Amino acid sequence: MNRTELEEYFLSLGEPKYRSMQVFKAVHERRLQSFDEITDLPKKLRAKLEETADISRLVVENKYVSIDGTRRYLMKTTDGYPVEAVFLPSENRDTICFSSQSGCPLKCDFCLTAKLGLLRNLTVGEIVEQIITVLNDVYGVNGETPHGTNLVGMGAGEPFLNFENLIAALDLMSDEDGLFIVPNRITISTAGIVPKIYEFAGLENRPHLAISLSSAKDGLRDTLMPINKKWNLDELMTAAKEFEGSLRRGERFTFEYVMLGGVNDSDADAIELVKLLEKYQLTRVKINLIPHNGAEQLDYQTSTPERVDRFKAVLESRGVSAYVRQPRGRDIYAACGQLAAKSEPNLVQIRTV
Repeated sequence: MNRTELEEYFLSLGEPKYRSMQVFKAVHERRLQSFDEITDLPKKLRAKLEETADISRLVVENKYVSIDGTRRYLMKTTDGYPVEAVFLPSENRDTICFSSQSGCPLKCDFCLTAKLGLLRNLTVGEIVEQIITVLNDVYGVNGETPHGTNLVGMGAGEPFLNFENLIAALDLMSDEDGLFIVPNRITISTAGIVPKIYEFAGLENRPHLAISLSSAKDGLRDTLMPINKKWNLDELMTAAKEFEGSLRRGERFTFEYVMLGGVNDSDADAIELVKLLEKYQLTRVKINLIPHNGAEQLDYQTSTPERVDRFKAVLESRGVSAYVRQPRGRDIYAACGQLAAKSEPNLVQIRTV
């Protein structure tokens, strides 16, 4: 619930309005996990809330840790659907990758999550609770987060197909009396839901945007990302140009390009990408090159490090900013494109709840 909904709820219980703020701060700022822990509420009210409301709707079934420190959380909703989140530590910042849907409907050919299909959209609370769950596991309930927290909406699902719940969740997470993770520390990735890119551009306080591209040719992108058959490259790049016009001073946005060995990683492919950006006069962009994270169910190989470096060099020689995303958590199926509620005996299981 947001603040207004909480106020209405407590008024319906015959309680004063200020109780709603006590509970809001307890859940979102202090990250408490049961009503009984909110000791600034009367005992009788805590008992009533335990009977009539839920403070938590996700259960962590398994947690895995990678040799690089990445943590992957496999959770379940109260109705049994899988939800995954990933914690990516680094020296100067922490990043949490969260999911917007259980499964995904888009059928990207190189993505393991696509094999699940769409199970259902996640609620506002289920999106926010992923962040609270991870922070509590890493730093303890009500623990300080020393580096601050960056968020990336790049877990399971297509965020722009759960747009209303996504935006409501981001509003909750940015509240200064809650998690206080401001939009400038959040990036949302879309496979190219064109109408929502226009809508996203019009938001007053919006996060950063990343668009998954992976090919500058319609024919290949039709195969790799079938959403291209609904909104082709012309429609997508036109929307991207409109979005570029909404950027704040000094801001850029990202095109993500999954590097697939022998499929989309040649010098010619890099030049096609440069030409595509030039055609639509896109200048305030950067290209995130993502070496493919394989799995036995997928028919693609990752590009060699040498080929990735060469592709990057071709882009940069023509004035396009590019960087390579270093794989994290591959050994626990936590890397980009690997989230599929997978639980394998060779994974290092840290905790079962």
